[in-house]
Amino acid sequence: MSVQPRRIRLKPWLVAQVNSCRYPGLQWIGPDHRLFQIPWKHATRHMPTSDEENTIFKAWALETGKYQEGVDEPDPAKWKANLRCALNKSREFQLKYDGTKETPVQPFKIYEVCEEPGGADGVEDDNDDEMPQLMDLSINPRIIDSAPFSSFPPHSNVNPFGCLPTPPLLLPVPSNLHNQALNGPTNGLHLDSLLPSTEPDPMEASSMGEMGNLEDPQTYDLLNSIPLTDLDLKFQYRGKIMKSLTVSNLQGCRLYYGHLEPTPDQVDLFGPVNLQQVQFPGTSEIQSEKQKHYTNALLDVMDRGLILEMWEQDIYAIRLCQCKVFWSGPGMSEQGPPNSMEREKKIKVFSLNDFLRGLILFQKGEAPSPPPFEIYFCFGEDWPDKKPKEKKLIIVQVVPVVAKILTEMFSGELSWSTDSIRLQISNPDVKDHTVAQFKELQKLLQSQNIQGPWAPNLS
Repeated sequence: MSVQPRRIRLKPWLVAQVNSCRYPGLQWIGPDHRLFQIPWKHATRHMPTSDEENTIFKAWALETGKYQEGVDEPDPAKWKANLRCALNKSREFQLKYDGTKETPVQPFKIYEVCEEPGGADGVEDDNDDEMPQLMDLSINPRIIDSAPFSSFPPHSNVNPFGCLPTPPLLLPVPSNLHNQALNGPTNGLHLDSLLPSTEPDPMEASSMGEMGNLEDPQTYDLLNSIPLTDLDLKFQYRGKIMKSLTVSNLQGCRLYYGHLEPTPDQVDLFGPVNLQQVQFPGTSEIQSEKQKHYTNALLDVMDRGLILEMWEQDIYAIRLCQCKVFWSGPGMSEQGPPNSMEREKKIKVFSLNDFLRGLILFQKGEAPSPPPFEIYFCFGEDWPDKKPKEKKLIIVQVVPVVAKILTEMFSGELSWSTDSIRLQISNPDVKDHTVAQFKELQKLLQSQNIQGPWAPNLS
């Protein structure tokens, strides 16, 4: 009986075998090592002859544990079928020539080594060796609770939602910042100008350092148009963007799958009713049946969902769903160990104060780059674990829009469009129309070099 099959990366293993020159006929075609030839003779299920002993097909069966020397009956036809299936499923190899289809038969095939999948186009990798096994997915065991509504008593102090109205968010900015910003990139604008003009008492300085109090009554709104509570969301299934949207709810949102929405008497199960309800996309567009099966296994236990709650300048996350959730974000290295979320516990995943302090250091040249602001939630698999996000079944990227705009603004990269800045302009009245006519007349006089009461003095 064969040993338990092992998951082996096909590409590095097969490339190494071609380089080894160990198997007759397995060789590169050309110096760039892009194309290689595999001998492909007809195989039968009888005991292998001497020339069938040393083949790449047998080596693959041994490497993956699907054949154990001296235990399993040799089956060259099955060995060949196993490697053929692995090559066909892999996006890292492409069949360029099949001599077995020719007349007369040419006993070899030619494959091309392709680039790594999962790039900008989000191509899925259907290689079985890359797909996590169902036992690897992180799902809490189902627990039968005789009192399902008792998770958070209505008046308990441990309710994680903190259902309070979000106060207005103010960022300090001098009154002339509006004109400076709207005239173009902030080449001469310094982030320190976001601070109040009056010097704070040194004895009253806090750990906020130069930021001061973001809600100082003497400060001004930042452009009056930056959406301070907006969140950009992207749902990615194995690197492919399945859904993207902007959440503009002042309280936040709930990410879930299914048909169960919160009601006033079920806040402990599904969160506050005033949150924006955002559903995970389905799996109808997933081509790989195996990926679809595993993704559905996770979605089936996301009825309660994940809460993203806005409170003052911060974003908090609360995992309610049975599916385990792991996350990374500002201050959390993607090279570190997996960072799991304890169920029904509120955790801070973004602080605007911390972000602004980092932005000040960057502008002063005391930090090599702007502070990060992207937040990633990985559902049902360890994260971070030094594997690319494109290999994960479900990743949700969360971007605080205010952080994105400020980063672009103070690095001179902001394109001033109505998509990023909501300009506040009144509808024109009768006097505005009169001024508009004066402006048109002025342009006409200038084009004809005629001096008039509204033309500029060119002398």
